[in-house]
Amino acid sequence: MRHGYLDNMMATAPALQVNPTLSQRLSSLDRGQRMRLGLGVVLFVAVAIAGMVMGRQAEWRVLYANLADKDGGAIIAQLSQMNIPYQHAEGGGAILVPADRVHDARLKLAAQGLPRGAVAGFEAMESNRFGMTQFQERLTFQRGLEGELTRTIQALSSVQSARVHLALPNQNGFFREQQKPSASVLLTLNAGRVLDRTQVAGIVHLVASSVPDMNPSAVSVLDETGKLLSKPADEAAGAAGDAQQLQYAQQLEQLYTNRIIDILAPVVGRQNIKAQVAAELDFSQTESTSELHKPNQTPDTSAVRSQQTVESLNGSVTPPTGVPGASSNQPPSPTTAPINNAPQAQGAAGSAANSNTSSRRESVINYEVDRTVRVVRGASATVKRLSAAVVINHQTKTDAKGKVTTVPMSAEEIEKMTALVRETIGFSKDRGDSVNLMNAPFTVETQVVPDLPVWKQPELQDLARSFAWPVGTLMLAAMILMGFIRPAMKVVAERPVVMPASAGAQLDALEAEEPERALLPPPKRAEPTVSPGELALEDARKLTRDNPAAVASIVKGWINGEAAA
Repeated sequence: MRHGYLDNMMATAPALQVNPTLSQRLSSLDRGQRMRLGLGVVLFVAVAIAGMVMGRQAEWRVLYANLADKDGGAIIAQLSQMNIPYQHAEGGGAILVPADRVHDARLKLAAQGLPRGAVAGFEAMESNRFGMTQFQERLTFQRGLEGELTRTIQALSSVQSARVHLALPNQNGFFREQQKPSASVLLTLNAGRVLDRTQVAGIVHLVASSVPDMNPSAVSVLDETGKLLSKPADEAAGAAGDAQQLQYAQQLEQLYTNRIIDILAPVVGRQNIKAQVAAELDFSQTESTSELHKPNQTPDTSAVRSQQTVESLNGSVTPPTGVPGASSNQPPSPTTAPINNAPQAQGAAGSAANSNTSSRRESVINYEVDRTVRVVRGASATVKRLSAAVVINHQTKTDAKGKVTTVPMSAEEIEKMTALVRETIGFSKDRGDSVNLMNAPFTVETQVVPDLPVWKQPELQDLARSFAWPVGTLMLAAMILMGFIRPAMKVVAERPVVMPASAGAQLDALEAEEPERALLPPPKRAEPTVSPGELALEDARKLTRDNPAAVASIVKGWINGEAAA
């Protein structure tokens, strides 16, 4: 009876629950659960690796921009040989490399002559080959000169790129009229930059000075839109003169405006005064010449310019007569006749000899005439009229209670300030100058800065961009962990491994001759309610403790295949 009762309890006892390993728990899952768990683990590892790779990725910087296709291909090939990663910007306009290798890559490429550039200068003359004709040599020289001029023009800060075309005619000594050289320059300016007339004139003179016998008027300068920047010589001179006149007028007006502000600022404050001066100038130049003669002066004080004396003698002379001797050989006595040739009595010999003689004497004296020649040229710019407008803010006063109020200025104060302004600009009533001074309250403009929402603030946007990838990676990893891995692990943790309650698994200790019953833990009831199977198992354990020999004989019979008695 006891053996039959024990057999029945063993037969109706449920399977035992043991503490399984991880492999046993995973093997207990069905196929779908194992696939979801594996997919979740793979995705989680992939996201983690991507996060680490992107977190360690270097920042990309521009190595070279606006390269020719030939130079770009050569640089990319060299970067591949140097094992330097690179990227292309949108449109292929720039080559990007990691920020920490920009300078190293530039130095290495420069050592190899990259980028070579599309413009070649006089270094092209160094590669002259044997058998080059005179035409080819002249063409190579022209290309080198064009390249050198292009490099020089591109050195300007406003110029992004340039093309220079030279027309150098072949000079021949048999031609009576030699053709003059000419040039054309095409400029591509940087974004937002322009060239003023002086800069264009500088480029024109640069090209004209680099080519022998080239006239600056034969140089044409165009921009990338086809607009002619250079002007003819006469038109450019007129435009330059107008620009200089306008600049001079603006400088003169600014000078008078600063004078007014400087004289009134200590009285009313620099922030309480506004002034403007309009100057009407006359740039016409006049020239006058005048000649002045002084009255005639006395001969003593006058300067002799020239003097001429003419003396003539007319008539026949009677030869000497008589016996030669002392009296006949005497010279004739000097004449005593007056200027008007009045005859006078002379000696007998003299009167007889000079009775038929006449003389004439003329004297002409020219004196210098005083003359003064004066040439007067007018100034390059003459002020024709000045107009000054001044606005002064109301005076600010504080009463005994600390209240701030604004009051207008009195008529006497306005008159005094008007007089100051007139004296400052050199007021002239004859020119028609005018000064208008007004006292009025200034309007304070308050700039209302709209409050940007938090999500539109630049600082927050930059912070969000910097944390976007790490946060996104963590969120994706959390979704994979919670959606794939956690449910599968929860099923693994909650599902026990059920093993059949075989005699060999439960009662191995009963086969020993000296069972260590003292080491068996006492039964513990986890819950107050116990299922019938657990009660039957507990009865079997109690029977084993009370009569171990009987239980051992029953187990031996099971092992040997004997039927229970």
